[in-house]
Amino acid sequence: MTLAEFYHDQLFNDCLPFWFPRSIDTEHGGFLHCFDGDGTLVDNDKSVWVQGRMSWMLLTLYLEYERRPEWLAWAENGLRFLEEKCIDPEDGRMFFHVMQDGTPVRKRRYAYSESFAAIAWAAHAAATGDRDSAEKARHWFDHFVNWNFTPGLMPPKFTGSRPMEAIGPRMIGLVTAQELIKHLGPDEALNGWIDRFLDDIRRLFVKPSLKVVMELVEPDGSISDHFDGRTLNPGHSIEAAWFILEEARRRDNDPELIRMACDMIDWMWERGWDTEYGGLFYFRDAHGKPVQEYWHDMKFWWPHDETLIATLMAHRMTGESRYLVMHEKCREWSFKHFGDPAHGEWYGYLRRDGVPTSTLKGSLWKSFFHHPRALWLCRQLSSE
Repeated sequence: MTLAEFYHDQLFNDCLPFWFPRSIDTEHGGFLHCFDGDGTLVDNDKSVWVQGRMSWMLLTLYLEYERRPEWLAWAENGLRFLEEKCIDPEDGRMFFHVMQDGTPVRKRRYAYSESFAAIAWAAHAAATGDRDSAEKARHWFDHFVNWNFTPGLMPPKFTGSRPMEAIGPRMIGLVTAQELIKHLGPDEALNGWIDRFLDDIRRLFVKPSLKVVMELVEPDGSISDHFDGRTLNPGHSIEAAWFILEEARRRDNDPELIRMACDMIDWMWERGWDTEYGGLFYFRDAHGKPVQEYWHDMKFWWPHDETLIATLMAHRMTGESRYLVMHEKCREWSFKHFGDPAHGEWYGYLRRDGVPTSTLKGSLWKSFFHHPRALWLCRQLSSE
């Protein structure tokens, strides 16, 4: 079996059948997603992130693989739920967590629900030619960047005594803008945001002297020498790296962007790969000190999905064999430990030694998104 055939088989015969059609909520609309290992529903609450993410993933398969009517219908089921149930009428922002019928449970400070809605509406516009969907994509992107980058608009998480900047909104803004350009066409404003996000990541968060990528920094890019300020998330940085590689591809293989992204992969692989048990640690400390979070040495599913994409993309773009070695090491370990041949789909959370900590396959955080996205992109990359 070739690598492309492997990823094709995993996506269409292992992952997708786990989620569909069981995740379609025929009573209230949207997607149910909190499933146990055998597909039993363990909670009927819904994540608003998930409604946008699953709609986007279905539309991506509809656009790039096969125009199956049920994929479009299921995605539109998610988009209707987003529009009718997940927007707070008081301020126009989206909730984070709702009940099965859409009754709001929680709205968070940040605006990631809006970014995932933006990519889903953009993909729907490409699938249907619907101008209203294109406008909704632009509306939610504008909402995301306005909320995140207008000084003083987002309520602070802490007191003002130790202001910090996060890489998260930059990297999600980058990939969201890329998706809108891909589906809606060239846009100078979106390109301007991409330039800003790349500059911020390079100038503030990438630290060649320490060979690390920071999650949080002081406003001038300095490292805050405290638990939160020193914490590294290798999987998150590697995910940001492939967003940058994608931007390099969009710019005719820009060598500077490729170098920056490959440095990020190299450094965070070195920091994150567990040489004793295999897999990627969830958190590490920039100065090698103990990490405060008690789950720091666990192995989560999504960093491994992001590493599969990043290493294969780096191999394809540089030709360097070491990235294929890294990819194969991650692939072998991940499918052996996260996989469940009996019921399909990956478990979400493993102990350091690779044993699942629970049988959960879906939650407010895990759904039909990171894993199928990695399988789809790795299938594409290994077919090139």
